[in-house]
Amino acid sequence: MAGARCRTLYPFSGERHSQGLRFAAGELLTLLQVPDGGWWEGEKDDGLRGWFPASYVQLLEKPGMVPPPPGEESQTVILPPGWHSYLSPQGRRYYVNTTTNETTWERPSSSPGISASPGPHRSSLPPTVNGYHASGTPAHPPETAHMSLRKSTVDSQNLGSSSPGKKQSKENTITINCVTFPHPDTMPEQQLLKPTEWSYCDYFWADKKDPQGNGTVAGFELLLQKQLKGKQMQKEMSEFIRERIKIEEEYAKNLAKLSQNSLAAQEEGSLGEAWAQVKKSLADEAEVHLKFSAKLHSEVEKPLMNFRENFKKDMKKCDHHIADLRKQLASRYASVEKARKALTERQKDLEMKTQQLEIKLSNKTEEDIKKARRKSTQAGDDLMRCVDLYNQAQSKWFEEMVTTTLELERLEVERVEMIRQHLCQYTQLRHETDMFNQSTVEPVDQLLRKVDPAKDRELWVREHKTGNIRPVDMEI
Repeated sequence: MAGARCRTLYPFSGERHSQGLRFAAGELLTLLQVPDGGWWEGEKDDGLRGWFPASYVQLLEKPGMVPPPPGEESQTVILPPGWHSYLSPQGRRYYVNTTTNETTWERPSSSPGISASPGPHRSSLPPTVNGYHASGTPAHPPETAHMSLRKSTVDSQNLGSSSPGKKQSKENTITINCVTFPHPDTMPEQQLLKPTEWSYCDYFWADKKDPQGNGTVAGFELLLQKQLKGKQMQKEMSEFIRERIKIEEEYAKNLAKLSQNSLAAQEEGSLGEAWAQVKKSLADEAEVHLKFSAKLHSEVEKPLMNFRENFKKDMKKCDHHIADLRKQLASRYASVEKARKALTERQKDLEMKTQQLEIKLSNKTEEDIKKARRKSTQAGDDLMRCVDLYNQAQSKWFEEMVTTTLELERLEVERVEMIRQHLCQYTQLRHETDMFNQSTVEPVDQLLRKVDPAKDRELWVREHKTGNIRPVDMEI
């Protein structure tokens, strides 16, 4: 795939990679390296090289899909006088007559003012009003104007109220809660930022129906709920270990108390020594369990409880930040719709006054048309400005969503790994405790093997004997 050409879908600042390539939406890149992992290396037309997310671009598989730069025709194509060609942000070429302000998708013929195709095709682009299309797009845009719109989903051609261009773009996009998405039926599947990893940054862009109600839950809210649930599970694990510690402490206390019991203290001989060692082993075992409980507290329970003490505060900060961006995006969307409506009204007003001029020519009507044309032009400018602000807000939200979801993913991996390590520490302490407990009974085993009933009898007899003269029979 190296050497292939691709078009950027979204703007990229390049800050998320040490050798990131900064670009705007709609630029053409040449691929240099396409390794696995979601990051590709590419080169811009000006020679700048760098890395970028693979999902930010769309491959142009056929050479014919790469258009020439805006405003430039092939050397074999000569346009009639007054005609110039431009590219829409979607990459489609259209033609503008700078004299008559006519626009058409079809290349004009060599006859001035006449296109190479029948007239009906000429109306496929919105009519121009005082140098502006009905959609608010300049009739003679500079080359940079095509780069200012960051995503093809908000192509300036779809801003008109009734033009075929709007209908075409509307079919390619859907808007959910003021966020514009490519239509799944017309847009090829986007490459994942982190293929084969099931990463948070790839699967939580849309909203999900709330199973507990009729509303919806934002994908980012689901991630926050996952984090908060993980924190709660971590807290409950800590409480579980605390209960285990209490059991150990109570057990050690009972063992120490039992070791002081005087039952069978009068046993003698080697068996008495073994019995005394049994009682001593209880005291030793009690000490082992006290040490076990202390280590459980310091090495397992406390780290689980104190891990990310400011977790909820950090999560709220992330939530508020993303929520603010979504609110800003919704506000920008409302402004676009308002400006779109205003432009439609201005166009209708201009058309009405134009019809009045055809019926009756007067200085007043001409003056009204000039005012209406100025207002329509201003409405087009306002709409373009609102669209640009919306695109900026959506790009900001897009980048922050990627950055924040990757951070949440890292935090979740860190949390799971932390819990795994401390549970491994718990099992290690258990093994050590079992070994220490075994060591407390080994002396008992040794003494029990030395118990000798015959020797105990001999010692006892020697100590307590009363004499070895047995009674004899009495004689008469």
